[in-house]
Amino acid sequence: MKRPAAIGTVQIDNEQVKVTEWRFPPGGETGWHRHGMYYVVVPQTTGVLQLETPEGVIDSQLTSGVAYSRPVGIEHNVINPGATDFVFVEIELKTSMAVAQQN
Repeated sequence: MKRPAAIGTVQIDNEQVKVTEWRFPPGGETGWHRHGMYYVVVPQTTGVLQLETPEGVIDSQLTSGVAYSRPVGIEHNVINPGATDFVFVEIELKTSMAVAQQN
């Protein structure tokens, strides 16, 4: 069964950053993707997101307002297994300074 698509709304896209609000309907997914930039996620909803990864499925408990970061190269499909919408803001860092700080 095909899942509904998460909706990404780009709020800022300039030389330094790309900021996208992601809205997941119940059962919604991003589809498989690989991150080409270091990124920070700020959940706007508290709950569980499910991550399909090359290593298997991981349930990730997120808390509204509690940010986390991930390095370049993460590959996954993000799924909302819940019965209500899930929202987070993703901030991708494009600057060389951000790349240097992740090393």
